[in-house]
Amino acid sequence: MSSRVKKAIFPVGGLGTRFLPATKAMPKEMLPVVDKPLIQYAVEEAQAAGIEEFIFVTGRNKTTIEDHFDRSYELEDSLTARGKTEALEEVRRFMPSPGQVAYTRQMEPLGLGHAVWCARHLVGDEPFAVLLADDLIMAETPCLAQMVDVAAETKGNVVAVMDVPREQTNRYGILKVNGDPDGRRVEIGGLVEKPKPADAPSTLSVIGRYILMPDVFGHLERHETGAGGEIQLTDAMAKMIGNRPFHGLRFEGTRFDCGDKVGFLEANVAFALAHQDLGDDMRAVVRRLCA
Repeated sequence: MSSRVKKAIFPVGGLGTRFLPATKAMPKEMLPVVDKPLIQYAVEEAQAAGIEEFIFVTGRNKTTIEDHFDRSYELEDSLTARGKTEALEEVRRFMPSPGQVAYTRQMEPLGLGHAVWCARHLVGDEPFAVLLADDLIMAETPCLAQMVDVAAETKGNVVAVMDVPREQTNRYGILKVNGDPDGRRVEIGGLVEKPKPADAPSTLSVIGRYILMPDVFGHLERHETGAGGEIQLTDAMAKMIGNRPFHGLRFEGTRFDCGDKVGFLEANVAFALAHQDLGDDMRAVVRRLCA
């Protein structure tokens, strides 16, 4: 089994009902934050972490994602003919190389654990990453790159974690903490999916970045259902604790919940303010709107 993380799974089969009617005909992962769709931010983060193979677990009406990560010869020819070299570079820059992208269908929306299990044959017997495009992270060092370093050091599973208000623990997988020696890397003693605030063992939650050992597929293949009647990735991860190192990483950066309308709008404002070409104009807009 290789110890280097070379493959990443992108579960993109969800319906995006919280963004209807915008997502009636467009995948939620293609919603733009400033000038790039959410899924492109996730793929670029994976590329920056050294990922070489990109596995998309899709569903019906997701062909737009496939088209986005393919060559558009008509567009490229038009940009070339019009001398728009900067725009041409933008549509080529993020493209994975031929053979680096694979797609598989989830068929039924049975939960995140089921989506990850659907990619088992493409992953094989090696560690892999999972990135949820809904969780957009602004960081100087990409979140997954931070996690890859920890996984290389610990030779185990790593998840990105952050503290949430206790009243929101029923939205997340929540950690039972065994040790927190440096305030950054947490030893995980247990995981509970979406506990009630009164029952939550902590307020430290898992967000949409994972590096997992292939052992998880053995637990997922049982198709045991958990919270919401779905096959939960958190439940399968909980069964791996104690078999090999399992850590949570308090990553450096800011996470935006783009599965929520307010979080999505906040991300657009934050990324626009940080944009080299748009930042000054956007600050003027914000000041004017808040006056």
